[in-house]
Amino acid sequence: MTTVDVDGTALGVESFGDHDAPLVLLAGGPTMLSWPDALCERLAAGGRRVVRYDLRDSGESTTADPQAPAYTLRDLAADAAALAGALGGAPAHLGGIGVGGMVAQVAVLDHPGAFRALTLVGTRPVAPGPPDDDGEAMGRLFARPAPDWADRAAVAEFAAAGAQVLGDDPAAARAVAARVWDRTPGTAPPVQLANQLGVVFSRLDCTPRWRERLPGVGVPTLVVHGRRDRFFPVGNGEALAREIPGARLLVLDEAATALPAAAVGEVTGAMLELG
Repeated sequence: MTTVDVDGTALGVESFGDHDAPLVLLAGGPTMLSWPDALCERLAAGGRRVVRYDLRDSGESTTADPQAPAYTLRDLAADAAALAGALGGAPAHLGGIGVGGMVAQVAVLDHPGAFRALTLVGTRPVAPGPPDDDGEAMGRLFARPAPDWADRAAVAEFAAAGAQVLGDDPAAARAVAARVWDRTPGTAPPVQLANQLGVVFSRLDCTPRWRERLPGVGVPTLVVHGRRDRFFPVGNGEALAREIPGARLLVLDEAATALPAAAVGEVTGAMLELG
């Protein structure tokens, strides 16, 4: 892992595969660890150079003030395009997961020359806000008392309990949360919330709306969504695939919010077919 400076902003990155292979750039959701190691390794084995990266205010990327971010969603989209150029891999296949999928949509719309393909995983075509979700599940998720953010084990257990509410694998969520904690620059609640839950996105300026622009996406697109996703229900993925010309929709019947290990092979194969 290292950092790459993009217009004065440090972005944490990790690379897999041959440096000269076609680039697949994976935007974190918000940290790079939202993308499973196994998926990155399989893409690399399939002849791709894979670079996953942390969004601002997460992981090894520049952390300023997650409670009052001085940047917008379109700035994050510009980061993706600039990073592809800085890595020498443009046009890149851009992947976005969760909130990173919102970044990826805007990036392809605002900077079409920087990207050759688009993969969107577990995301939605509108800005963050009250999700059209399973209300009972969301109530249970956000009613839980916060952990002691200075306690690594407590944070990992908090993530595992949240995974149970969402239908994800608690053991996998526990392990990822511990790794995210290790890479978080401090235990202050706003910083931990930005890294563990992406709460900084609720404070971003996400205007103008981009859903109406989706018919303008001009690159091959894969939309991946878990049928059991309670946070961004599968209707969000269906809407993306319907509104992006020629998009392929891959619904993972046994998946919820996170990409499960059992689905990595299928998703990797679909991404390699895309380009």
